[in-house]
Amino acid sequence: MAAATGAVDRVLPAAAPGRAVPRTLDWTGPPPAVAVDLHGNGPPSHRLLTRLRPRRLLAFAHPATPEVDGPPWYAEEHERERWCRLLRAYGIDADPTDLRLPRPDAPSPAPGAVVLHPGAGAPSRCWPVERYAAVAEALRARGRRVVVTGGADEADLVARLAKRAGLPDTDGFGGGLPYDRLSALVAGARAVVSGDTGIAHLAVAHATPSVTLFGPVPPSRWGPPPHPRHRALWHPGPDGDPHGRRTDPALLRITPDAVLRALDGLDGLDAPDALDALDALDEPDTPDAPEEGP
Repeated sequence: MAAATGAVDRVLPAAAPGRAVPRTLDWTGPPPAVAVDLHGNGPPSHRLLTRLRPRRLLAFAHPATPEVDGPPWYAEEHERERWCRLLRAYGIDADPTDLRLPRPDAPSPAPGAVVLHPGAGAPSRCWPVERYAAVAEALRARGRRVVVTGGADEADLVARLAKRAGLPDTDGFGGGLPYDRLSALVAGARAVVSGDTGIAHLAVAHATPSVTLFGPVPPSRWGPPPHPRHRALWHPGPDGDPHGRRTDPALLRITPDAVLRALDGLDGLDAPDALDALDALDEPDTPDAPEEGP
């Protein structure tokens, strides 16, 4: 996704278990001019980047690394505003509403389908497979095409959902689609239904209608921007563990009927006058135009 922005020349993959910080980075060049820490507020990521000896390190402050002189970290802040605030603190203009990616050149492998993505980075953010299957069955009864996607290690999850929902083999994309195909699929979808995970953000980036299911973390921190095209479902309650090993209780309170109602609301945007209103919401404000909102 970073490469798709057009702002990145090269990607150096780094991996670590869970949310851990890698022990090393595949950097063999001279000390970089600038390093930006996007892995929370440290301190392990601060120390890792400091070892590269960048001329400048852009990062949030942490008491354990006082040598990193950055802005404060606010735990309740939305991610969009948080990272734009980091850049603004260093004199870099950043707009938290600038979320679009260029439309992919590749054709969608399933144009007009509703995309269900049952996986997430942790079980606590995974809605049960049988509930996704109930949504899929209801949509197919209405004549909708439904496809299922999953990450590189989620082939079994995708296969279980596809089998339970009675989907043909061609409509299960397990094992991780290459980014360009996944991007094209999302860009050409009728809607995307998922938990709080990466594909939900990709739907926002392509202005694809979406229903995102939240459990341990509220949408006020990770949710889509306020727009009729994107629906966030969540039952308020205490914070859970976004990296937990069991489905969060708040997520279990979301029913298939609630998801179908949210999708029905998105279907209501198909009328030409509704689409015109959405296009107006996407246009930048001008001094002569009345202020509009969702």
